[in-house]
Amino acid sequence: MKKRKGFYSISVVAKMFSVHQQTIRMYEKEGLITPKRSEGNTRLFSEEDVERLEEVIYLTHKLGVNLAGVEIILKLQRKVKRMHEDMNKMFEAAQKNLEEEGEAFKQDLKQQVGRLVKIKQETVAQKSNPRLIALKSEKKNKDDDSDNNSDVSDISFDYEYDEK
Repeated sequence: MKKRKGFYSISVVAKMFSVHQQTIRMYEKEGLITPKRSEGNTRLFSEEDVERLEEVIYLTHKLGVNLAGVEIILKLQRKVKRMHEDMNKMFEAAQKNLEEEGEAFKQDLKQQVGRLVKIKQETVAQKSNPRLIALKSEKKNKDDDSDNNSDVSDISFDYEYDEK
């Protein structure tokens, strides 16, 4: 069935579905459909109203569901739709969070790889230079006064190379 944009009167909608206008009024009275009203209080059915009415008619006429059952089915469909939307929002938020964590992990990994490459290069340089003359160690006092072990210090290494 072809549907056009705009609003339909109750007589047009009744003809579309081959039902009596009183049947449509009863569905409205039961709260299953809620068409808009014109200034003259004429029912105006939108595309959404027509689709909902089509569903109500399918449930009642084709499947034999009573009006109370139709109401429950429609409420459950709305609830499922809301839950589906909420789950989609949660999945989108989780995906965004995972992407952000992945980027942070990549950045941290790049920094660690850079440090490892630097350490590797220093180690290779030390092993490949036979003219290494002396290794000095210097003690530095820690700025942290909370630890009473004043003997604990950092050791730094300075390398001197023979220029021969």
